[in-house]
Amino acid sequence: MAVILRPVGAADADHLYRVFASTRAAELCLTGLPTAQLDALLRLQFTAQDRQYRAAHPDAQHSVITVDGEDAGQLWVARERDAIHLLDIALLPEHQGGGVGSTLVRRLQEEAATSARWLRLHVARTSPAVALYLRLGFRSMGGDGVYREMAWTAVTAAEAAG
Repeated sequence: MAVILRPVGAADADHLYRVFASTRAAELCLTGLPTAQLDALLRLQFTAQDRQYRAAHPDAQHSVITVDGEDAGQLWVARERDAIHLLDIALLPEHQGGGVGSTLVRRLQEEAATSARWLRLHVARTSPAVALYLRLGFRSMGGDGVYREMAWTAVTAAEAAG
């Protein structure tokens, strides 16, 4: 399996929206909204997230995740002096559970380890990804009622292993 990142371009807008919508489909279907209203709500949320990431992290790297040449998801990463922030990783449903997310997070862990930085993220408390992050050695660092803040560093990973 070849997992490759490429920079987001203007032609990727439909793919990015499809990825975003797929991550929220189950919860928003519960609202009972008509399809047109549901799409309008999703597009508002999609635009708001994009603007928020760009405003808060203007130098963040936004990539399309490709798997064996097929567009499979998106990745937002902001690099700072002391930490790498995994802002968002999302895969289309047909690409979930096959190791793509683990592969990308491990790459970020390697980068964090070689540059002596923390790898930080926020994840919804109810997300199945929490189990992935715990399995990969992340520790809970707090959060709020909706999101859990998690962090990983090579030093704490080595302490946990030894």
